[in-house]
Amino acid sequence: MILNAFEAGDGPPLVLLHGLFGAARNLGLLSRAFSGSYRVIGLDMRNHGDSPRAAEMNYAVMAADVAKTLAHLGLERVRLCGHSMGGKVAMMLALSRPKMVERLAVMDIAPVSYQHDYSGYVDALQAIPLSSALTRGEADQALAAKVKAAPMRAFLLNNLVLGAVPRWRVGLDEIGANMANLFRWDDPPNAAPYEGPTMFLCGAESNYVTPAAEAAILRRFPQAKIERVAGAAHWLHADKPEQVITALREFFA
Repeated sequence: MILNAFEAGDGPPLVLLHGLFGAARNLGLLSRAFSGSYRVIGLDMRNHGDSPRAAEMNYAVMAADVAKTLAHLGLERVRLCGHSMGGKVAMMLALSRPKMVERLAVMDIAPVSYQHDYSGYVDALQAIPLSSALTRGEADQALAAKVKAAPMRAFLLNNLVLGAVPRWRVGLDEIGANMANLFRWDDPPNAAPYEGPTMFLCGAESNYVTPAAEAAILRRFPQAKIERVAGAAHWLHADKPEQVITALREFFA
């Protein structure tokens, strides 16, 4: 499918891919930071933001979405940066279509399967009664019983569009049905290691990229440089934006 794209700036193309329950606009901080030097293209993944909904959702089809969208935009080779789920899509694209990826930056995720399961988040969001009278405060209160952390509730509720006909910006049914796919990793068939310049930027306070995961990274991305951002957890670009921007700027330059 052709994904919804947000563009800013001029220069060499730099593509940003967001994480689960996010959207391109969640990486607006990075877009603004790089739009002075690059043509920044933020994509909504399938079943997210303003991109189409589809029952099938795995990293092979999501990487194919990105490839088709970039071709639609007339782009043959790009700098690519993805966070979490978007990082897995970015890795899959680099491994399956290496000629499209000039440089690869992956934020706080590895090419391994994870035991996380966010089905509870999907259930909690679907349990919120949508009506024209619903307020964001009421939605937050309804979500609080199942999602204790206020920052996570705020992140999830970014997807709620209030109004006469309230709606979700994410395909909750589709994401819920594919949760197992989103937390597993399968190498593309017969893929060789990606030999291009690669950086894995991880939160020092995050447990997503373990020493065992570092070995998995280097088997598939032998040129990878693995860095950890002090004081940052999984959403490292929100926790330590200046450090993340500096590291990405040096890498992409």
